[in-house]
Amino acid sequence: MSVVKMGEHSDISGKSPDLPEKPLIKPPKKLLRPVGRAIADYQMIQQGDRLLLGLSGGKDSLSLLHLLRHLQTYAPVKFELAVATVDPCIEGFDPSPLKDYLAGLGIDYYYQKQEIAEQAQENMGRDSFCAYCSRMRRGILYSAARKSNCNKLVLAQHLDDLAESFMMSVFHGGSLRTMKASYTIDAGDLQVIRPLVYVRERQLAKFSEAAELPVIADNCPACFSKPTQREHMKQLLAKEEKNTPQLFSNMLHAMRPLMGKIQGE
Repeated sequence: MSVVKMGEHSDISGKSPDLPEKPLIKPPKKLLRPVGRAIADYQMIQQGDRLLLGLSGGKDSLSLLHLLRHLQTYAPVKFELAVATVDPCIEGFDPSPLKDYLAGLGIDYYYQKQEIAEQAQENMGRDSFCAYCSRMRRGILYSAARKSNCNKLVLAQHLDDLAESFMMSVFHGGSLRTMKASYTIDAGDLQVIRPLVYVRERQLAKFSEAAELPVIADNCPACFSKPTQREHMKQLLAKEEKNTPQLFSNMLHAMRPLMGKIQGE
């Protein structure tokens, strides 16, 4: 994959000639199975795809990085993988240690700083900071994917995220919506895929800890600094799951029509 510049505050690193490539980390079958099933159900990856993974430094995206690296070794289709991090320049959040970690993985890595917190004060209007930041980062990742000739952007939202989004949509929006497992953006040139849609957050937490992944703690301090609607829904679902252990499998069944068309249906 060619090296490209992403902007004035960008830098890029690929495989470092001075560092030995890190050995593959083999994820457990309990993670590989649901990821493989989601990829197959929604035809997320095809032969020759060039994927760009949005890497925040949290446990979810770091776990997905290693899941995709492992899939490259045995998947029946061949695909390329690059990684991009958007640094929103928020006080207390420093994803720059990821540069050294990614240098030894043999993967092209794109790192861009963007003064999102400063821009939000002037431009976000009635949006929450989280909504504004998410939209800005998504736009930067779209641009990075195009410049690096990737046709798919990979995001690390999991089943818990989808369930929380569904509940927020019902409670606060009066509609039935959640994140889609796979979709083509409005411009028509990129597909967004979420291979973790069948995976629970606690599975990713367990894997990232066991694999000693370099997780950036509280990877969005602006969100962690005060209670949010999403955090409220997380606590509500956790409480209900104690009484209904099959809660998330039930919610997945209910959300399927909102997540996109499954292959063969």
